[in-house]
Amino acid sequence: MSAFEEWIGRSQAVTDILNPARSNALDVALGGEGTLDVGDPMPLLDHWLHFWDVKPPAGLGADGHPAKGGFLPPVALPRRMWAGGRLTFHKQLLLGQRVTRTSTITAVTEKTGRSGTLVFVTVRHDLDAGSGIAVSEEQDLVYRDPAPGVLPMPVAVPAPSAPWLERVEPDTVLLFRYSALTMNGHRIHYDRPYAMGEESYPALVVHGPLQAALLIRLAAKNLGKPIGGFEFRGQQPAFDGVPLHVCGEPDADGAQLWTQQGDARNMVATVRAAA
Repeated sequence: MSAFEEWIGRSQAVTDILNPARSNALDVALGGEGTLDVGDPMPLLDHWLHFWDVKPPAGLGADGHPAKGGFLPPVALPRRMWAGGRLTFHKQLLLGQRVTRTSTITAVTEKTGRSGTLVFVTVRHDLDAGSGIAVSEEQDLVYRDPAPGVLPMPVAVPAPSAPWLERVEPDTVLLFRYSALTMNGHRIHYDRPYAMGEESYPALVVHGPLQAALLIRLAAKNLGKPIGGFEFRGQQPAFDGVPLHVCGEPDADGAQLWTQQGDARNMVATVRAAA
């Protein structure tokens, strides 16, 4: 990947205020009461509702994402997605705090497999509210060729067996709300003709970060201990119109988590209890 070596080590910092209105809006969208206020602990992963990268129309790609180039390398492959990530929670972030997120590109890797050429870009984010790093995060972004054909639509089946289990209906309203709250313009989440005609999906795609947020909320509700770390990886897309089961099973270190549509697991995750 010599063409992208110069991007490794690039860094940028942005600052935002953790707005309780955004956390409350997501909480209500997921069926909660939305009673958070300034000074309350921010729900884990709600920093994804902040640090918007808002571009003018001329700065957008055909897929609705910010155009390639700039901070991220201009990988020519047409499809891009957030494949997974790893987070360590060092300190509690509070709503109302001013937080600086420093982002650094740590790796660009090309791989070739059965699905064609893949380029992985790893970005590290460090969040600091003024007293040292509160959250350390690595995000794995993947760029790939178009799918060779339309992916199959999952079929609704009875709920899987899991000690922790919730059912979510990922309808168009929920997908629109999450896109708006994260300023995610990727058209596969709200533009059905584009998702099906241009990217060969059978329906709208449920956001990977939304699935991760559902999983860590399930763990926070059931684990009974503070969460110190979280790792997640997408295995295959989830779509609107089919129930999404949010599942978890405790283990010695925390819990194993997954989302599931039909017989397939869409996202798998591990949560680690704080030491």
